Amino acid sequence: MAKVESLERAMNDGDNDAFKRLYGNDGSELKRQVGRYMGLMNEFKSIFRTEDVELFSSPGRTEIGGNHTDHNYGRVLAGAVNLDNIAVAAKNGSNVVRIKSVGYPEFQVDLSDLEPDEKEHYTSKALVRGIVAKMKANGYEAGGFDACIEGRVPKGSGLSSSASFEVLIGAIVSHLFNDGRMDAVENAIIGQWAENNFFGKPCGLMDQTACSVGGLISIDFKDPSNPIVKPIDFDFVSTGYSLVITDVGGGHDDPASQAEYASLPTEMKSVAKELGAEVLREVTLEQIVDKIPEIREKTGDRAILRAIHFQGDNQRVADQVKALENADFRAFLKMVVESGQSSFMYNQNIYDITHKEEQVVSVGLALSEMVLKGHGAWRVHGGGFGGTIQAFVPQYKLEEYVKTLEHVYGKGKCHIMFVRPEGAIKVTL
Repeated sequence: MAKVESLERAMNDGDNDAFKRLYGNDGSELKRQVGRYMGLMNEFKSIFRTEDVELFSSPGRTEIGGNHTDHNYGRVLAGAVNLDNIAVAAKNGSNVVRIKSVGYPEFQVDLSDLEPDEKEHYTSKALVRGIVAKMKANGYEAGGFDACIEGRVPKGSGLSSSASFEVLIGAIVSHLFNDGRMDAVENAIIGQWAENNFFGKPCGLMDQTACSVGGLISIDFKDPSNPIVKPIDFDFVSTGYSLVITDVGGGHDDPASQAEYASLPTEMKSVAKELGAEVLREVTLEQIVDKIPEIREKTGDRAILRAIHFQGDNQRVADQVKALENADFRAFLKMVVESGQSSFMYNQNIYDITHKEEQVVSVGLALSEMVLKGHGAWRVHGGGFGGTIQAFVPQYKLEEYVKTLEHVYGKGKCHIMFVRPEGAIKVTL
C-alpha cells in the first residue's frame, strides 16, 4: 500500500515508465492520465476516508483475427488496447466490498453470501460476487475492500468493457489479499466463469484473456479449460499504421435480434453434430464439404456457410501469426481483409435480418474500402450485427479515413489506439 500523497509525488516527477507502457509516449496524453489518476485518488479519499491505496489498470481488447471462432474451440488473435479501466483500491477490514464507479451509484457486496442470485443478473454486483466466489473456491483469500473505478472502455464499443471490469476486480483481489500470485490466464478463466454463472451471460474466453494477459496474443481454445496463450513479438507502432475502431452504432436487444446472435454458435455446432462432433474444431473443411449433400436439409445452408467461415478464419489466425512473426505486414493486412469478407459472405453477422433496413456495419465497411483499398485493411469487429468496425490505417490516410467515417457516424466515433503491452495489473510507480 502507498500513501496518496507519495503516489501523487511519483506521478508528478516527470518521466514515468509505467505510464508510458500503458498510454504511450505522447506528453500531453501522459499529462491527462496523471490528472485522471489524481482525480480518482482524491475521489477515493473523499468517499472512503483512507490514505493508503493501490492503483490498478485493466485494458479493453480488440479482436484482430478469428471472428466467432472461440465458441467452437478455435483460435483467435487479439490485443490489449490503451483504452482502460482504472481503480484506486484498499482493504477495508470488513467482509463487504464497496465500489463507486464514476457516473454510477455506489454498490456493496456482502461476501458472507457467495451464491448466485438471479435478481442480480446483468449487474456489476453479480460479477464481483461471482469472481470472489470462484477465487475462494480456487484456494485464494478474499475480503472486504473499497474501490473507486473510472472507465475509458466504452460500453457497446466492442472493446469488451465487461471483461475488462472482471479482470480488474480479479487483479484487485489478487494483489490486496494474495500478493498478486494469481496468473493472468486464471484471472481470465475466473472472470468468464463469473459472467456465465452469476451475471447470466454465456460467453467465450477470448475477451477476458486478451484483457488480462495484455500485448498481442494468439489464443488456442482447442482445450477451453486450458487455453494456449502465445505472446506475439511484433511492434505495431513501427509499421506506421494506426488501429482505428469506429463505433457505427446499431444493434438491438429485442428477442428476435438476440436469437439472431445466438444462432451463430448454435448453427456452427449443428454442423459439427451431423459429423459426429460437438464443435467445429473437431472436424475438417474437407469433411464438411464431403457431407453437404446429406446434411444441408437438416442444418440449413446458412449453418454450412458459417461452418466454412469457421474453418477459414481458424486457419487464418495461424497464418496471420506466422506473417507477423516473419515481419510480413502486407500479408497480414491482406488476411485481415479476407477475414472481413468471410464474415460478410459466410458467417453473415454484418447485419440483422430482422432489421435488414439498418445496415450500419455494411455502410462502414463500404466507406472503409473506398478510402483504404490498396492501402490498409478493414473488417467487422467483435460480435457484429452493429457495434464497431476495425481498420488498420496508414498515417498518410488517417485524417481522410477519420473524416470520412465521422461524416456518417458522428464526431468522436473513431477511436485511434495502439496495442499496449500490459494486461490487468497493479500500477507500480
